[in-house]
Order: sequence, then structure tokens, then C-alpha cells
Amino acid sequence: MEAESVISAGEAPPKAERREPAGPAVNEGEYEVIHSKSPVFYDLYERKTELKQQTHYCPGCGHGVVHKLIAEALEELGLQDKTIIVSPVGCSVFAYYYFDVGNVQVAHGRAPAAATGIKRACPDKIVISYQGDGDLAAIGTAEIVHAANRGEKIAVFFVNNAIYGMTGGQMAPTTLVGQKSTTSPFGRRPENEGFPIHMAEMLATLEAPAYIERVALSDNKNIMKARRAIRKALEIQKNGSGFSFVEILSPCPTIWGKDPVEARKWVLEKMIPAFALNVFRDRIPSVPKIEVPQRSVTEVLELGAEVEENSTSAARHVHHFKDVKIKIAGFGGQGVLLLGQLLTEMGMRESLEVSWLPSYGPEMRSGSAHCHVCLSKDRIGSPLVSQPDVLIAMNEFSLRKFAPEVVSGGVILYNGATLPADFAAPAAQVVAIPAAEIADKLGSTKAANIVMLGALLEETECLSSGTAVTVLEDKVKKVELLEIDRKALSAGRLFIDDQAHLGAVSQPDGFA
Repeated sequence: MEAESVISAGEAPPKAERREPAGPAVNEGEYEVIHSKSPVFYDLYERKTELKQQTHYCPGCGHGVVHKLIAEALEELGLQDKTIIVSPVGCSVFAYYYFDVGNVQVAHGRAPAAATGIKRACPDKIVISYQGDGDLAAIGTAEIVHAANRGEKIAVFFVNNAIYGMTGGQMAPTTLVGQKSTTSPFGRRPENEGFPIHMAEMLATLEAPAYIERVALSDNKNIMKARRAIRKALEIQKNGSGFSFVEILSPCPTIWGKDPVEARKWVLEKMIPAFALNVFRDRIPSVPKIEVPQRSVTEVLELGAEVEENSTSAARHVHHFKDVKIKIAGFGGQGVLLLGQLLTEMGMRESLEVSWLPSYGPEMRSGSAHCHVCLSKDRIGSPLVSQPDVLIAMNEFSLRKFAPEVVSGGVILYNGATLPADFAAPAAQVVAIPAAEIADKLGSTKAANIVMLGALLEETECLSSGTAVTVLEDKVKKVELLEIDRKALSAGRLFIDDQAHLGAVSQPDGFA
């Protein structure tokens, strides 16, 4: 016998409740189980410091009910061991205290973006984005709209109680017209605060979503409809059909200032008339396929042989490091970001783990720009470079700003004929290279970054110059520019060789 019971958010039912059959007395083994706590929940909520048998949620809160409906659906569909729940800031974040599944907590509003990455990385998993209205419909609007528009194969459960529940009851994007909150004490006024946002209707205008429905936790009949909607959203993802979105109108008794019974009645009498219950989308989306030109068998074999030859040649370069962190800085227009991209491409071709993280101001030209590049034999934990082994400073401003960050014994390559007179060199090897002047003489000042690339490769031997040439050949389409880049690469290398022979490299005291 299956029980269709619903618990209040603050309750924690025993693992199993038993009913004694009518009639004569029976033995212990003849009891019939009519209700049990889902195994998708932890037996005890160990993350809580006290009251490990009950939830955070206020009595009558809809989150506890939604939790139960999700747990039941995961259990019935056999998906517990395949599920990852992404929960952001708000009351939603407590999900990881209770669900015995994979859990990821993210910043406010970012759950659909994180769920997208997780699903694409682990396409065989069931990924749930579990969000509230102050999260999904406010700071997270862009994330949910674009995830839906791409048709990401995730299930989004949107708990809409028309208020910011965790942070004190501010007006939310879904707060009703006339509804009072701490930030709309006279009630929401459309002429001042705008109208409530209808997320289900908004997303239903997009082509990609497979399933969109709005349900409510107003009474047992509607709770059973919510149960079916949640299960259906998970089934759609299990079948690989597309993006699902279930909006759940939910009571928030504490912030509304109502008891649990009144709060459910308010959902029925106030919220449902404003947010109509409906199935807004239920179809498998038709996504056009973009045909990729097919190569002949001969072309594939020739291409494979070429790639293999290049990869083998690059792999022969000996990397005398476990990892090297490089910061490249200058003005916009000096090829700072491009130089970082070239290095990461070279690293990939030499079978290294790589990362590239750009940082730049609002100006396209002449604004400050820098990027972080990591080359490693092991997986990279963070793309951020706070203490570079190598600094490539394309201008004096960047030299002065970032030189103090370079690790002791590191290398600084400066785009200039000489170092500034008052520059206090840190405990690093500093080389001044007139890269702009060299590039100008070769025919294009824009090649100064390639001169610096050649200097970097010669000074550190971190990557192969042969790899650099193949990358430039693939990236630079204009023959005349490619020829200048080849010469610039060689010029940078030769400059370092000449400086080494002349003993002109600046080394601080104690540098080994």
C-alpha cells in the first residue's frame, strides 16, 4: 500500500510508522508499513549542531514539502546515486543538510550556470537546480533565461513564496501587487516597484525548454499535482529530452505573519489567482542540426598523421618544471591577452595542463590589461596567479605594479631599452628588452609581444620554440604578418642569447 501523506517542514517523521490492522489482535510481524522516511534523506542531519532529527525550516514552510516530493520521486525512479543537487543562497541552500545525494552550493543566483557546467561534464548524472524566487527571479534572471534558452538538460525546481524569506522579508520579484514587505511597507505598487514577474510564462516564450509547469502547495489535491510535475521533470531529464522547469507556489508562514493553515489558504486565495496554475510547455523540442562538412578517409588519415607528427615533436621538449605561473601585463592593444592565449595553446600541444585568466578594464585600447597563465604537469587548482614565477611587463606601469609579486628567484622580462632609474629590483632576474623597437624595425610594432614570447622561451626554456612556430602558423592567416612574427620570435631569442654572452642580465645580490 502506498501512502500519499505530506509532512510539515518542521516535522521529522520516524523511519517507519505502522498501522495495526482492524480485527483480532495480531503478531508483531503482521503490521503493515504505510509511511516511511525516504532513504534519499539522511537518517540524522549530522551537519546540524543540535536537533539533528529535524530540519531548519519553519512549521508550514513549503520547502519541507518540496524536499519530500523530490526525495520520493528520486527514490521511485532509482536516481538517488546519480543525482547532484545545486543549491544557491537563500533557504534553498539548506538542501545539502538533508539530501543524501551529490550536493553543490553556489553563489546567489548562479545555480543554473553551475548546473549547466556539471551536466555537461557529467551528462549521465541527474542535475537539479533548486532555487527560490529572490534568487532565481532577481539576481539569477540571466542565468535561468540563458540556461532555458540553450535547452540545458537539467531540472529546475523554483520555490516561489513571493518574498525574501531568509533575509528578513524584503519585496521579491514575485511579490504580489498590494503585498506588503519590509521594502514595500505600503504594498507593492506597479507604478513604483513594477509588476510581479511571471517566470513560467517568460520561459515558455523560448524555443528550447521541454517542460514548464506551475503548481501550488495550497491543499492536498494540488500537492499531488506538484508531486507528479516534479516526477515528470526528473523523468524528462532521465530520458535526455531537455530543459524542465517546475514553479511551485509555496507558503512562507513566518515572514507572511500567518499560521501554517492560514498560509496555505493565502496561497490558494491570493497567489493562484495572480500566478495561474498551468502546463505552459510539454513537448520534445525540435533542435536543428548543423551539418559539419565530412572529410574523406584519405583526408582524415593525412590530418591525423600531421597532428601526430606535430604532437610527437612538441612532446619531445623536456619540461624542467612541475608547474610555472606567468603573469603578462601592459596596456590594451599591446597583445597582452593574445600572448597568454598563445602560451596556453603551446602548452596544450606539449601535453601540459594549462589555464588562462584575462583581466582588463573597460577601455578596448590604452586601458590596463593583464592575464594569468599556468602551465603544469599536474591538474591546476586555480587559474589565478598571485605570485608569478615569470612576469612579462609590457610597460613601466605594469613593471612597478606587479614586480613585487614575483617569487624570489623568478624572472621579470620588461619591454624597454633600460630599466627605470629608480626601479628597485626585487629578488628576481630582471631583463630589459627593447621589444617595441625591435618589432618596429621588423615592420610592425604589434609584434612586440612575439619578441617577448621569443625572449621568454629562450630565458626559461618552459616551452619549445618549434611549438611556437606551429601555433603562429595556425593562428596568423596573413602571410606578411606571419613572416614578421617568425622574425620577431627569433629576434627575442637572439636578444637573450646576446645579453647572456655580454653578461648584461641584471641579477640581484644572492641570486643563484
